[in-house]
Amino acid sequence: MMAKLKSPLVVTVLGVTISVALGVVLCWRAAQPLIATALAQRPKPAVDHENKAKGWDFWTIEIENLSNELKEERLQLHKRSDLLDQREARILAEQKELGKVRADVERLRREIAEKVIEVSADEAKNIRSLSQTYTNLSPKAVVAIFKEMDDMTTVKILSLMKPDVIGPIFEEMSRSTGADGPLARRAAVLSEKLRLMKSAKSPS
Repeated sequence: MMAKLKSPLVVTVLGVTISVALGVVLCWRAAQPLIATALAQRPKPAVDHENKAKGWDFWTIEIENLSNELKEERLQLHKRSDLLDQREARILAEQKELGKVRADVERLRREIAEKVIEVSADEAKNIRSLSQTYTNLSPKAVVAIFKEMDDMTTVKILSLMKPDVIGPIFEEMSRSTGADGPLARRAAVLSEKLRLMKSAKSPS
């Protein structure tokens, strides 16, 4: 063993090995501060706070596509909801307008029913008799009687008179005055009711 250690080749190899090892140790000690500085200066990876708020620290193209699809579906739902609200508002407005039309029709029906005067079978004989009696009176006398009658009875009597008899009576009324002032206005009202009465009796 000692003979081998004394060999020049072995001594040379050991010397080279020791030198290399010593060089490595010295280099490592010298490089440690440089390595620490480089690690300290290395930029840290950016933190995706938006993804952290969503509950994960990663984001892929598949998740991006899914998020976009959900946003689009939510937008479509909002649009459909707005359309339904608009349609409901339009239906309510139409129903309200239809209610007004029905109310107007009912009001007109009542007004027409009030304006159109009918002679019942029971009173037809008496009305005809009065009509014939007043036909033989002067227009002035008839007007004086009509002043004491309501419009409905007056129109019923006038409806059974001939036009050439009614004309002078209305003319006399236009020149006369009643408790409420000139009778010309009442003559116009009686004329309109008489027209409606005869129109209702006309065959369709």
